[in-house]
Amino acid sequence: MRLTEQQRAAWDATGHVTVPHIFSHAECDAAVADISAWGEAFLAGLNEQERAWYVDRGVAGAAVLRKLDNPVFHRPVLRALAQNPRLVDLVEDIIGRGVTVYFSQIFFKPPGGGGPKPVHQDNYYFGPRDPDGVVTAWVALDDATVENGCLHFADGSHREAVHPHVAPPEEPFNLQVPQEIARRFAMTPAPVAKGGVSFHHGTVFHQSADNRSAHWRRACAIHYIANANDFANPALPYDASAAIRIS
Repeated sequence: MRLTEQQRAAWDATGHVTVPHIFSHAECDAAVADISAWGEAFLAGLNEQERAWYVDRGVAGAAVLRKLDNPVFHRPVLRALAQNPRLVDLVEDIIGRGVTVYFSQIFFKPPGGGGPKPVHQDNYYFGPRDPDGVVTAWVALDDATVENGCLHFADGSHREAVHPHVAPPEEPFNLQVPQEIARRFAMTPAPVAKGGVSFHHGTVFHQSADNRSAHWRRACAIHYIANANDFANPALPYDASAAIRIS
């Protein structure tokens, strides 16, 4: 698979593009079953400090995970998604031949309050040696809609510098673009149907809202880098030993 001319033009102009139907519903359902079992075991083993990092504060009356880290490293089912030639061909079409999954995440965003993520740039978190050699493949394991908290992008902001981020004192992990900078940009929703993938540049501004629906919005964010690249100056610690070379 390669980007069409229209998809390539969208990527160049906006810093993101959505490609539908990369994975089947059966592949998505298998991934959801796997991460659900993993998540239950992971949640049961968290201490109080870890719960502050991993538990979604937007859901009242229940302890629900907001994320899991490095599923491509830890879970064969998710590694198979990251290695799927349909996905890898598109990643390499964007950042060139020879890629590594340096980091990956599961985002759960449960119904009835799954919390928002403020405007941020992945490249501030990652601090890559080559900012253009990073692409996130955001795999929709459920339909991601405006109502349940799909991604929103500031079209064209991938041409911006990587700005210093700030974080609320009670959430030091929640790094975000300062509001006086973020408000300069209109945010455009980017719904993705189940099995589709939203690709975005590491510098593009993006955010998600809370889940106001009765439906889950689960996704796997797979952060690919060119093999010559690395996270040289990250804002948070990342385990380079969990990187998986794909091609």
